[in-house]
Amino acid sequence: MTKTPMSIPLPEYAVQEMVANVDFDDERLWVPRDNNVESIPLLFCVTQGSWVNITRARGDGIISRHRHSSPVTGYTLAGAWGYLEHAWTATVGTFIFEPPGETHTLIVKPDPSDASSDHMMVLFHNFGPLMHVDDAGEVIGYVDVFTRIESCKSHYIKCGLGSDFIERLIR
Repeated sequence: MTKTPMSIPLPEYAVQEMVANVDFDDERLWVPRDNNVESIPLLFCVTQGSWVNITRARGDGIISRHRHSSPVTGYTLAGAWGYLEHAWTATVGTFIFEPPGETHTLIVKPDPSDASSDHMMVLFHNFGPLMHVDDAGEVIGYVDVFTRIESCKSHYIKCGLGSDFIERLIR
């Protein structure tokens, strides 16, 4: 095998690759959600209904109670977190897979090895919608790729980055 670049073009109907460098220090990129939770979108796939984002929560406590109708994968970049319904704690380097049908309460847990840690930052790939539920498990709302695009677009317009900023992430 040589180090010569391939000269095979993309198929006619394929979308272009996307390469994004993320500046975690640029506060404009962090889209506010609730309970001290923010996210930076990385990719929206409208044909498959999925999205990839980095979620950050500052301060320990309950983040969200929800049910997944599709799988979710996550990779912990900072801090510690878990679910009230499970005994494990995800820390830096932890990869998780959540199956469809999983209902849980996402919480931020201080990292026992770092007394100053009261946050988490996780790369999540949501393969489909999630339904917010109340304490009895009844659906009280939902998030899908389209509601996520709209909330991010609104934020980026308000902070001066414009709607084009989000549209470059849509495939």
